[in-house]
Amino acid sequence: MSIRWIYGAIIGSLVASWAFGQQPLPFGNSPRPPFGPPQQETIKIVKQFDNDKNGWLNAEERAAARKFLEKERVSNLMGRRGRLPGGFGPPPPGGPGGMGRIEPGKPGPRVQPHEVPHYPDKGLYDPKVLRTIFLEFESDDWENELQAFHGTDVEVPATLIVDGKKYPLVGVRFRGMTSYMTVPPGLKRSLNLSLDLTDKNQRLYGHKTLNLLNAHQDPSMMSTVIYSHIARQYLPCPRANFVKVVINGESWGVYVNLEQFNKDFTRENFHSEKGARWKVTGSPQADEGLRYVGDNIEEYKRRYEIKTKDDPTSWKALIELCRVLDRTPLDQLEAALSPILAIDEVLWFLAVDTTLCNSDGYWTRASDYCLYRDESGKFHIIPHDFNEAFRGTMLEGGGRRGPGFGPPGVSAGDPRVPLPSNRPTEPRLIPGKVETSQMPRAPADRPVGRRPGNAGPGGTFPNGADLDPLFGLDNPRTPLRSRMLAVPALRQKYLENIRTISEQSLAWETLGPVIAEYRRLIEKEVAADTRKLMPLDAFQRAHGIGERESQSGGSLRQFIEQRRQYLLNHPQIKELVRSVRPAP
Repeated sequence: MSIRWIYGAIIGSLVASWAFGQQPLPFGNSPRPPFGPPQQETIKIVKQFDNDKNGWLNAEERAAARKFLEKERVSNLMGRRGRLPGGFGPPPPGGPGGMGRIEPGKPGPRVQPHEVPHYPDKGLYDPKVLRTIFLEFESDDWENELQAFHGTDVEVPATLIVDGKKYPLVGVRFRGMTSYMTVPPGLKRSLNLSLDLTDKNQRLYGHKTLNLLNAHQDPSMMSTVIYSHIARQYLPCPRANFVKVVINGESWGVYVNLEQFNKDFTRENFHSEKGARWKVTGSPQADEGLRYVGDNIEEYKRRYEIKTKDDPTSWKALIELCRVLDRTPLDQLEAALSPILAIDEVLWFLAVDTTLCNSDGYWTRASDYCLYRDESGKFHIIPHDFNEAFRGTMLEGGGRRGPGFGPPGVSAGDPRVPLPSNRPTEPRLIPGKVETSQMPRAPADRPVGRRPGNAGPGGTFPNGADLDPLFGLDNPRTPLRSRMLAVPALRQKYLENIRTISEQSLAWETLGPVIAEYRRLIEKEVAADTRKLMPLDAFQRAHGIGERESQSGGSLRQFIEQRRQYLLNHPQIKELVRSVRPAP
């Protein structure tokens, strides 16, 4: 899809959030950047329409809230801008992600709770079962209602039925930004479920939140589950598996079930529910990479969303981490970071991020991760958004793809994508061609990344399986890479980690059976899915089934094997192997 279309959609959503009177539009002399705050703010209207003061909206209250939102969207936007912002049209031809033309969604097979297998003795994230999750809304208009409240704090209640047990009044909302806005109604959109909407103690197998993802731009459906499978071998990472979702008796097909980063997660991985947590989601600004920006707490609140108590002590600790990371002399950096940062985990996080080509990762967006400060005061970096792993990256949309199996991971916050300014335009390099960008040049404090050894931004950008793990080490917005990996000892550990992941986790004799088992679990449901985002042949090509692998895409296996070969033959990794492993 066109990157201009993505930018339009994102800008439209951000402008809408200001239009509801929460804060002035970010134009003119506003101190906020032109693309809005790095963290898009949720429009809070529950309190305004919660007449019975129970903390959630019933059908009557939601109806009043919808009328209010519809009126505000029109009157505020028309009054302030003269017209509705662009970016809300249908996705470009070829279906979401440009993965081939796809028919509009149509009703799926009817399914009842007694017709599916039950797994009461299996965990919620057991990789070997395909559990069916039933949602029963009060109204058949549930999709329009969820769409109306997207971006607000309103959750639509539904009855959840899992393994024959009912969970009443579970809050449901559409989640995501690009994965929401690029998917038209009637097709699969990602869902967030809150078990504790009305009952703070209600849990599903010990979990109060479910993230059901639509595998946006991932024809294999495997990016999230395989990334999690590999990452969890080396560091704390949310678990992921597959579930089948049935809404009001109709099958909506297979979703990825990704674990939430919350107290449940910290209890499971750090044996504690205490400590401070931040969510660092992606944004057009993409300046949430732990860069030190002074001692004003408000500057950090604009970049990082705290999920625990808004305690000044937690913010001061985060600022100190950024200061130490950004300002400490390199020969003192490891010693200075050791008491406040889990360095070994960070090096594994960085290695997994680039080894698995996470095109929405920290290395490319300076965002999309989570922070946890444990009870001892040490920070941990937790992977957050990895649905665009195992693929190439590029700077322009359209039909061109890298050598990976899937569509390009065009990220609005990619450090190679210039941010708006008043400077003149300049050519941008894409592997194999040079075009004049219509987007302005990046400001001086946000330099375009480049591979080591290439002079200036005219160097070769990474693309697909040949992503250089040392790419972009001069990017000041990603100090976990540009600063930590400038320390020789830490850089060597990072490269050793990449070698370990490549040799062990990317070996097809090890990973292939895992992928095959997941595929066998879901392939019949994928074939029957009438709401999927990509045609069945895209799923089959991604898994090397049936037709010959397309020259533009290729299979997941092809990408993984190419990636492993590239990394194990990388000059600095090969030299590292010789230096630490004597020849026989």
